[in-house]
Amino acid sequence: MEMYPELKLYIGGSWRTTRDDLPVVNPSTEEIIGHLPIARENDLDDALDAAAAGFERWSQTSPRDRADLIREASRLMRERKDEIAHSISLEQGKPFREAQLEVIRGCEFFEWDAGEAVRTYGRVIPSAPGVKYIVHHQPIGPVAAFSPWNFPMSQPARKIAGALASGCSIILKAAEETPAGAMHIAQAFEDAGLPGGVLNLVFGVPADISNYLIPSSTVSLVAFTGSTAVGRHLTGLASSHMTPVLMELGGHAPVIVCEDTDVEAAAMTSAIRKMRNAGQVCTSPTRFFVHDSVYEHFLDVFTKRAEATIVGDGMDQGVEMGPLANDRRITTMVNLVADARDSGAEITTGGHRIGSSGYFFEPTVLAKVPHHARVMQEEPFGPLAIVNSVDSLDTAIEKANSVPYGLAAYGFTNRADYADRMVDRIEAGNLSINTLEASLPETPFGGVKSSGYGREGGFEGLQAYTVVKNVSHSVSIV
Repeated sequence: MEMYPELKLYIGGSWRTTRDDLPVVNPSTEEIIGHLPIARENDLDDALDAAAAGFERWSQTSPRDRADLIREASRLMRERKDEIAHSISLEQGKPFREAQLEVIRGCEFFEWDAGEAVRTYGRVIPSAPGVKYIVHHQPIGPVAAFSPWNFPMSQPARKIAGALASGCSIILKAAEETPAGAMHIAQAFEDAGLPGGVLNLVFGVPADISNYLIPSSTVSLVAFTGSTAVGRHLTGLASSHMTPVLMELGGHAPVIVCEDTDVEAAAMTSAIRKMRNAGQVCTSPTRFFVHDSVYEHFLDVFTKRAEATIVGDGMDQGVEMGPLANDRRITTMVNLVADARDSGAEITTGGHRIGSSGYFFEPTVLAKVPHHARVMQEEPFGPLAIVNSVDSLDTAIEKANSVPYGLAAYGFTNRADYADRMVDRIEAGNLSINTLEASLPETPFGGVKSSGYGREGGFEGLQAYTVVKNVSHSVSIV
């Protein structure tokens, strides 16, 4: 199996290192597996210059040629799936099989957006004789993008795919904890023949990078996936320069379980999905509101399946859940569980760190959690589920909407009227009924309220990366 790659910056079509670096730690073993070069101001200046030049060339490349190159890079990533997944599992901790699926998912983002590259249609507006009104969608310009650590390959893929398909260049600041996934993407595009400067990859202290790139007059769009707090800060920074933003921020996804559903199937499916990526997913199902009549059965099945989750090193056979990303996540989980317990919640399973080596935490289920407990208001971003009872669908919807987040929401019901009520009243950018799949390449993804602004995926996914130009053309009439 391949070793962890040597980490480098990718600027203007060339790889480079720097004198300063940060350690990259395997969260399963706490061992240092790599050293991450930190971009200095001169590196960022070079990236900005490269992105400006890259945009001039790439924006004038035909959509079909852009699409062909993106597909070729995706083909190379599919060929290198195991190599990329190995790097992801080492740096992020997720099971190897999960990492393989992430690589495939990232490739699907590229392939969908490559198809959309040739479909950024404009329109002709009816007008008087001798006058034509034509609407064009043109690439917005160089993009400064910031991706998180929980999905090292597929999250950078979404940003890069949208930018490149629409004709933009991009400077990506990938997460310092999990840099290899983005490096593999850059390598594939270099091998596919992407012109230098179209894709640039930098690493470093997040605040230093964002504070330098976002105020630059070169940057025409800021695209960010991460916490609501950081998203608000970056939005404020961008707004002071009139730079538009695409923000995919935090969630705290509710799950409504109605009395008419297959309770056992809903509980089993939910418990498995909750522990995916150790719960470190912005759409992770977390706040379960279960009808009184089926509550005890749901809680029992959910708890037993959570207990049965096989936790361990992501490279070991049969492991279903790896570690948390870092020791800070362990501290957060411990504090949230303690606060919930002190508030009167019941711990039906879990609640503790596993061992003393690696950032492993038990799959945890909290029952009868009062509304004032911190975990009811704060996204745990870990393997923790809250299971509370409700007396009606209306009560469940009220509780689902009681937080400032609105990224994903879920419901289990076989009644059409219940489903319609959820669709009409639940405040979320993504609602899934009888499934826990919140995002696909062909569907628009994004949040409402404090969960963000704009959409990725679907035909809406390229809209943020383009600007609308209306052309009014008066012609002489013969």
